[in-house]
Amino acid sequence: MKNIAVIGVGYVGLVTGTCFADLGNRVTCVDVNEERIANLKQGILPIYEPGLEEVVRRNLAAGRLSFTTSYAEALNCPEAPAELVFIAVNTPTGVDGEAELRYVRAAAEMIAQTMDHPLIIVNKSTVPVGTGDWVADIVRNKQPKPIPFSVVSNPEFLREGSALSDFMNPDRIVLGSLDEEAAQKVAQLYLPLRGPIMITDPRTAEMIKYASNAFLATKISFINEIANICEALGADVKEVAAGMGYDKRIGRAFLDAGLGYGGSCFPKDVKALAHMANVQGKHPQLLEAVMQINADARRSIVAKVRALVGNNSTHLNRLEGKTIGVLGLAFKANTDDIRESQPIDIIRMIQADGGTVKAYDPVAMPNAAKVLHNVKLCADAYEVAEGSDALILATEWNEFKNLDLARIKRIMKQPVIVDGRNLYDPPAMRELGFIYRGVGRGY
Repeated sequence: MKNIAVIGVGYVGLVTGTCFADLGNRVTCVDVNEERIANLKQGILPIYEPGLEEVVRRNLAAGRLSFTTSYAEALNCPEAPAELVFIAVNTPTGVDGEAELRYVRAAAEMIAQTMDHPLIIVNKSTVPVGTGDWVADIVRNKQPKPIPFSVVSNPEFLREGSALSDFMNPDRIVLGSLDEEAAQKVAQLYLPLRGPIMITDPRTAEMIKYASNAFLATKISFINEIANICEALGADVKEVAAGMGYDKRIGRAFLDAGLGYGGSCFPKDVKALAHMANVQGKHPQLLEAVMQINADARRSIVAKVRALVGNNSTHLNRLEGKTIGVLGLAFKANTDDIRESQPIDIIRMIQADGGTVKAYDPVAMPNAAKVLHNVKLCADAYEVAEGSDALILATEWNEFKNLDLARIKRIMKQPVIVDGRNLYDPPAMRELGFIYRGVGRGY
């Protein structure tokens, strides 16, 4: 059993701390947000992640997991002083696309000023290449007196909606450090997971995270580019993706045409990697194209709605007087995360085009209500459909797969569905009497 401190109780920090506690370690999570910490002490989570609440409550009850706003309590508890401290704070996008590091700096400074014994500091946040060296300099310069420490980069590869499984069944654990002994101590934490462990230098470890996410984002933009061509040539992108996926060199994952990528990782990391390349005088043409195609995927959905139910006038308000229903607000299913949400962007485009919007999401509506204006948030999909001129299927929640589509058709003003996730079968939808458009379905 190790004594671990985790700085930050957002998505990465909370999942990381909770899973380490569930592996039998003593974990103290620290965050400056007093309300969030007070709620976590009661087992009330700030995020939705399937299965996480149960594991948090179990480890709270077992005494392996605790929460505090005090760095001193997390790092220097006399009964259980921390041996490792994970920095897992947010790194939002800056004005030029760079990863903003103010929270990492604040955490590093507080660790330096608080630590009273040697520590291994582990960067879990997604940070620009070279941040490990930068954190070491901050800690070294802010310590009141010299205390030995080491810095290890340990990027996370968690997917929202399956984070617990991803942590407990990792494809790989990447560790980067110039201190081999420190890297081996961090590796010991992960041995129960029986995943492959790769130890490299800090900059390479940091780059592995960016390169991985950029590649996956590229696969998504690639299949959306193919979808556009399929629509023009009469091919079905779902069948194309299936055929491609049988090739072991390609694989089926991340080849679902639709609204493009969203969330807290892919958009931020692709922008940050492109920014790093530009700063170094390189020309990241592929990354720029990936981002442009991703933006176009959202515009394409609105263009389809406009073509099907829009007014014939040439002025900008083509959807004036039209009510558009949106099913789903989270950027993907099984999360309440609306960061870089494709449905939120689409709603704003519809509103800019003069349309009225109704929407529903099983879990993301409280978060969406904070950022949306003049949108009617409904109790279910049927309330969204009632009186709507068109429906957009925007998030692939399971409950949308088994809707009573005959009822949906009866209560809509016009039986128009634009399926941004290719959830439904085009011939079946047309047999039901819908005017149906998917993404790259070759109609």
